[in-house]
Amino acid sequence: MSDITEITRSSRRIPLVLKVALTAFVCVQVPFYWSAYGPTNFLYFCDIALFLTLASVLSEKRLPASMAAVGILLPQLVWVIDFVGGMFGHPVVGMTSYMFQESQPLYARAISLFHGWLPFLLLYVIYRQGYDRRALVAWTVLAWGLMLIAYFYLPPPPPPVNQPNLPVNVNYVYGISDDKPQEWMPPLAWLGVMLVGLPLVFFIPTHLLLSRLLGPAGILRRQRPPCTIVVVEGSRSETVADQHGSERLGRSG
Repeated sequence: MSDITEITRSSRRIPLVLKVALTAFVCVQVPFYWSAYGPTNFLYFCDIALFLTLASVLSEKRLPASMAAVGILLPQLVWVIDFVGGMFGHPVVGMTSYMFQESQPLYARAISLFHGWLPFLLLYVIYRQGYDRRALVAWTVLAWGLMLIAYFYLPPPPPPVNQPNLPVNVNYVYGISDDKPQEWMPPLAWLGVMLVGLPLVFFIPTHLLLSRLLGPAGILRRQRPPCTIVVVEGSRSETVADQHGSERLGRSG
C-alpha cells in the first residue's frame, strides 16, 4: 500500500500567539473576577462568550465561537460605541460609565476592556474558521437557561449594602438597571419579553448576517477557498475548491 501523507495547508488556523495570549488573559481574569465578584459573575453572557471563544481558539472548532458571536456581537458593539463616546464626554447609553469612575481600581477597568476587544476577536476567529449555522439554536437554548437561573436563583437589584460587588440582575432579567427592578410590567412578563426579545432583536439578525458573510457558502468564505496538499510517494498533488464547490487538481514533482 502506498504511503500517503495528507497535509492540510489552511489559512483558517488560529495563530499560536493568539492561543497563548487569550489563555493567559483568562488565567488572569478568572481568579480576579472570582475574588472580586464571586462565581455567579461568570453567568453573564459576556463571560460565557469569553470562555466559548477560548474553547474555539484552542480547539479550532467553529461552533463555540459562532455561539458567542450570535449572543454578544451586537450588544458588545453597543458597549464599544458607548465607551468611545464616554471617552469624549458623550456616552450613548451610559452602560460603560463604570469604566470612567476613579473609585474603580485601574486594573479592574483594564480587565473589563475585554468587552471592547472581544467582538472584534470573534469576527477574526469566525473569519478564519467559518460560521457554524447551528450556533443560533445552541446559543438561544444556552441563553434561556442562563436567564432562568439568573431570575429564579440570583438576587434582583440593588446589591446589598454589605456586598456592593455582588452580581445582581444578571443578564438584565429584572430590568435594564442594577439600581432597582423595572416597574413597567410584572416581573415574569419582563422575563418573557427577554426570552423572546433577545433572539428576535439580537440573535437572529446576527445569525443571518454571519451566515450570509461567513457561512459555508458565505460571501467572504467563497473568496478564500480551502487548499489541501496531498503528498504521495514524494510527489505533491494540490486540490483547491473553487467558488462553485468544484475542484481543480494540480500536480508538481
